[in-house]
Amino acid sequence: MRLNKFFILSLISALTLISCGDDDNGNVPQFEERDPEEQALTDADSINNFLDTHFYNYEEFENPSDDFDYMVRIDSIAGDNADKTPLSEEENLMMKTVVRNDIEYNMYVLKVREGEGQQPKFTDSTLVSYRGELLNLNAFDNANTPVWFDLTTLIKGFSEGIIEFKGATGYKVNPDNTVDFNDDYGIGALIFPSGLGYFSSSQTSIPPYSPLIFHVKLFRVNEADHDGDGIPSWMEDLNGNGNIMDDDTDGDGTPNFADADDDGDGTPTREEIIINEDGSIEFPDSNGNGIPDYLDPDTF
Repeated sequence: MRLNKFFILSLISALTLISCGDDDNGNVPQFEERDPEEQALTDADSINNFLDTHFYNYEEFENPSDDFDYMVRIDSIAGDNADKTPLSEEENLMMKTVVRNDIEYNMYVLKVREGEGQQPKFTDSTLVSYRGELLNLNAFDNANTPVWFDLTTLIKGFSEGIIEFKGATGYKVNPDNTVDFNDDYGIGALIFPSGLGYFSSSQTSIPPYSPLIFHVKLFRVNEADHDGDGIPSWMEDLNGNGNIMDDDTDGDGTPNFADADDDGDGTPTREEIIINEDGSIEFPDSNGNGIPDYLDPDTF
């Protein structure tokens, strides 16, 4: 799916835009990168205008028909819809500030239903159905059948938005192997600027510098332990900045969440921690220097 196909780490500085202009030598396309801070302001204006002039199908959620699919749909406030409540006035619309590459971005999360099951951490795997749209409401991707996504591989706006929801409390498998989830899974929409999406990278059906909308339903969550060392990946964000790629205790180039021997002392991390029967984890500090054994190369 497009969310994890196009990049694992989207670094704004590495993206380029093919300009429509020609250089002085004639008809040679030029690469032009817009200033991220200026683009953030432009996107903010576009999104705020969108929120003021569009509504979601709240009436269908208030009085659902038997065949209603519980998917959020957004439309313009005009004509027969002129009296609808704009998204900007919805009580269940939250603004979330996300810092990326030292730039603050405002994204919006429409929580039609938060959900009642497990809430994902930013490193977990999630089972999601979704539809992706541009601000002009043209669709660029769709997955009616739920798809598992590793949130560490997705564009920032999607991962930051989906962690505001919770999955279903349970499910049942039918004789034909289809699955019915309890009717308490998270439902909503994510709206975010291009700086939390693909920025200047042009994707199929997504022009460069496009703010994005994702209509989502979150069904299940699996807590991830990418390196199988017994420590959930979210706990390996040692500096607490929400980026597990910059925590590398032994400096070997492999971040702790993907490194089975975090301190590089030759003893696997799993052998330097204690996992209790209830799933809780203890981190011994054998020499009492304030550094747990699994992060201390002098203790092995």
